Amino acid sequence: MVAPSLLAANFANLEAEMEWFNRSVADWLHLDIMDGVFVPNISFGFPVLQHVARICKKPLDVHLMIVQPEKFVSEVKALGAYMMNVHYEACTHLHRVVWQIHEAGMKAGVTLNPATPVSVLEDIASDVDLILLMSVNPGFGGQEFIPNTLEKIKALRRLLDRKGSKALIEVDGGVNLETGRLLRQAGADVLVSGSFIFHAPDPAKACETLAKL
Repeated sequence: MVAPSLLAANFANLEAEMEWFNRSVADWLHLDIMDGVFVPNISFGFPVLQHVARICKKPLDVHLMIVQPEKFVSEVKALGAYMMNVHYEACTHLHRVVWQIHEAGMKAGVTLNPATPVSVLEDIASDVDLILLMSVNPGFGGQEFIPNTLEKIKALRRLLDRKGSKALIEVDGGVNLETGRLLRQAGADVLVSGSFIFHAPDPAKACETLAKL
């Protein structure tokens, strides 16, 4: 599966970006919401996302890189989001947040920063629908891929299998044809890619090449 990251889009012409996206083989649209507190950057908020949601014809994968993400469950739901993804590091009561997301009718995802080991998911792996491994330190697009992510994917796959969890493994950060191929081989199910797709001469073609890995 491929999920282009809106963070790398041309915000001066979002309708044109959504035109090619809706026609592409992309599975989801990945939306990174940043607050300048949990990560050292600010991206976009719900007024922008409400517009995107109206013109996007594919599922929304909403990744909250913010403190207290549980405060925004209803706002994410109102977008019609398929997946609400929160950081393990931002949730004091992670089980409760996952329960709130499911109660709202969405799939629940949990994200780990590069320095957070997959072992912290031991008691939540069976309750989530997706686990996102950051392969860069979150906050900015265009960063260099962290190679240790490949070993984390393998460790996470072993944990999920042992727990009988059907959660998908998603990876975000520095994903291109070279790293994407390695990620697939390691066991990743969903590839999130921003610059490689949106900055390509033909973004829809870039999606197709990633999807075929």
